[in-house]
Amino acid sequence: AMRKALANLAWHRQAPAYDAGDVACEDGDLEAAQARLGRTVCALLDAGHFPVVLGGGHEVAFGSWSGLAEHLSGNHAPRIGIVNFDAHFDLRDPAHVHSSGTPFAQIAEQCAARGWPFRYACLGVSRASNTRALFQRAADLGVLVREDREIRESSLDAIGAELEAFAAACDVLYLTIDIDVLPACEAPGVSAPAARGVRLELLEPLIERLKGSGKLRLADLAELNPEYDIDNRTAKVAARLIHLLSL
Repeated sequence: AMRKALANLAWHRQAPAYDAGDVACEDGDLEAAQARLGRTVCALLDAGHFPVVLGGGHEVAFGSWSGLAEHLSGNHAPRIGIVNFDAHFDLRDPAHVHSSGTPFAQIAEQCAARGWPFRYACLGVSRASNTRALFQRAADLGVLVREDREIRESSLDAIGAELEAFAAACDVLYLTIDIDVLPACEAPGVSAPAARGVRLELLEPLIERLKGSGKLRLADLAELNPEYDIDNRTAKVAARLIHLLSL
């Protein structure tokens, strides 16, 4: 659905764009699919590309990060900054099951095992959609948190400055966008549509600030569910975000 929406958008760069194919999880073995995604992302990074992973639940984030981590594995304790625009922390306990709700907890565990710093910013969080325990876990992990209700025109400069400071303390950035961060009127085609959300016109300048750091190496967009979409509205807004990343 995102590919089809992208096909109608103008291409303004001189450099070409490539389709790197699909990574599917058709046998229910999520960990194996994440490993395949990680190998694909690592190979693209090694070849000098800027990968943008499209689709899937937010469990793709662990695969995306794993590829970046493998690409950087020769560096001593790289400072990978994760910026997640999302209504949810996705920090649920991964001890018993891995899912779209656990990727950043899994990444935190991997960072601890490797002796790497865990640097995570989650913007657009809905207090109504995350338990008190998840907010506490985010605090314990030192997560930079901005709730959906905090992100408005009058606060954009201050939040943008926070993101720039976050980026300055990192070696590279990985941007991950859960499309359910957008309000349901802009992105109805998700499994958990947001009653409030963060509008596209507010997300775009924050993404521009991240791009301006020169440290963005990888991005993904997750949680589009075409079965729930209306007039391809969600696919189109996802394509717009991909287009912004590609300029």
